[in-house]
Order: sequence, then C-alpha cells, then structure tokens
Amino acid sequence: MATAQKRITKEYADIQKKPLDGMRGGVFNLHLSLPTEYPFKPPTLSFKTKIYHPNVTNDDKGSMCLGMLRADEWKPSSKIDAVLCFAQGLLLEPQPDDAVEGGIAREYKENKKEFVKNAKAWTKQYAKK
Repeated sequence: MATAQKRITKEYADIQKKPLDGMRGGVFNLHLSLPTEYPFKPPTLSFKTKIYHPNVTNDDKGSMCLGMLRADEWKPSSKIDAVLCFAQGLLLEPQPDDAVEGGIAREYKENKKEFVKNAKAWTKQYAKK
C-alpha cells in the first residue's frame, strides 16, 4: 500500500457532484502531493484551476484552507479519499469564518447574489469543460 501511495505524488482529481451555485458546468482540477514523510506529514492539496471561493486562495498557488491538512490536525491514519471528501464538502459548503480570501468571504455572507455572479464569471473564464 505504501508503494501505491508514493506513486500518487502528483494526482489530479475532478470534483463533480452537486456544484455550488455559480460553479455549475465548470471542471476544477486539484493537485494532490504526498511528502516523502507521508503518512506522518500531511499531503498538500491545491487548485490548478482558478476558483472564486472564500476557502481557496485566488493566486497562482490555489491553496485550500482545509483543517485536516494542518500539521497540528493531521493524523497518519487519515486516508486520501477522506481528504478529497473533506475538500469536496468545503467546496459545496464554504466556511466564510475560516476563509483565506476575506473579501470573497464577506461577499458570500453579505451579498450572495454578487458572489454567485462573480463565481459564474470565474467559472466561465477559468473552468471550461
């Protein structure tokens, strides 16, 4: 099993479920990287596709604010499918109070209509099928 885990150092995953309003029709690629110390150190998960979301940085890194991947919260028994499920859950239900993009978080909380409009525009521009 450890050999199989090492081979997926650079895996891509598409999140396709019931998309958040404004992101329908988009395909968002993620990059999952396992450190050499895995499973004792957490993997990193980042977006390769730009996404308008309060819990994902909108820079070139596309870092995702995902609690279970923080070094102090990571458990070596955690499975990669659990990481992807948590990521999917965060995408479906943003956590604006634990955001990495404060402006988007405020917009999500205070003006959902504007958030959806901007998310649609980003999806159309960056996440084409």
